[in-house]
Amino acid sequence: MSESKDPRQTFGEALVEVGAKYSNTVAISADSSGGSGMTPFKEKFPDRHLEFGIMEQGVIGFASGLATTGKIPFVVAIAPFVTARPFEMFRNDLGYMRQNVKVVGRCAGISYSDLGPTHQSLDDVALTRTIPGVTVLNPGDPVEIKKVVHAAADITGPCYIKIGKEKMPVLFEEDYPFELGKGVMVRDGKDVTVIATGTLFSKAHTAAWELAKEGIDVRLIDIHTLKPFDKDIVLKAANETGKIVTVEEHYLAGGLGSIVCETLACEGVFAKVKMIGIDDQFASNGPYEDLLGLYGMQPEQIRKTVKELLG
Repeated sequence: MSESKDPRQTFGEALVEVGAKYSNTVAISADSSGGSGMTPFKEKFPDRHLEFGIMEQGVIGFASGLATTGKIPFVVAIAPFVTARPFEMFRNDLGYMRQNVKVVGRCAGISYSDLGPTHQSLDDVALTRTIPGVTVLNPGDPVEIKKVVHAAADITGPCYIKIGKEKMPVLFEEDYPFELGKGVMVRDGKDVTVIATGTLFSKAHTAAWELAKEGIDVRLIDIHTLKPFDKDIVLKAANETGKIVTVEEHYLAGGLGSIVCETLACEGVFAKVKMIGIDDQFASNGPYEDLLGLYGMQPEQIRKTVKELLG
């Protein structure tokens, strides 16, 4: 691992690049433009930046209207306030109407650690992936954040992009072959597969290489696109390793682990699966890294879980 970058700042840089590429890009915020990394876009394209108050339901509807005129709106705010709070508008105004709006939930997962469950977002993937036609993206490092933002702008249709708050280590090269809807096998292995997404990919990455030093051959897969989902990479891993550990900053219900299990069950492929995430409870509050440790998400805990699965 080399340098680490603020995901919000990285998103803001990517948004400026998209704004330069597509003159119909519009940045919309619900009382959180600076905290969402959109200040550079506002400075470069002031006529294409709109700051609303705390009215997320209305913002989603407004963005839908802009999309009907040919604009590409990026709506950005704290994750639970653009998914859970305006879910009906997301479903109806964007999903049902098939509008070309990109919703970005920043400070997702438990990264708003001190503010507790009201500001944490552990159900955003579960909510958004139920909406027909919505692309759900969860990048695993700063390079991938930029690639995801560009990919979302390039396609037509509603998207949800999930990003965290804490700095993320750079794990990929700038020119790595990113493809929307395709997982990335970062490390091949035959003993067990670890599949991770988003903010916890770096934790799984560390765990995989530490396990390799212990003689455990880990296949590590990065899933940056949760919908559409890359079934092939998971089925191949299940057939070849027989054991899978999923790692995500999300509830166990409805997230990556659920998607993997649904895929295996529907395709009739058997594998032992252990899901790392947060079970059926409201998360606590406190320092972010401490909370990750509380819920078994730190690298050494991932290593322990993998070893337990291997027996």
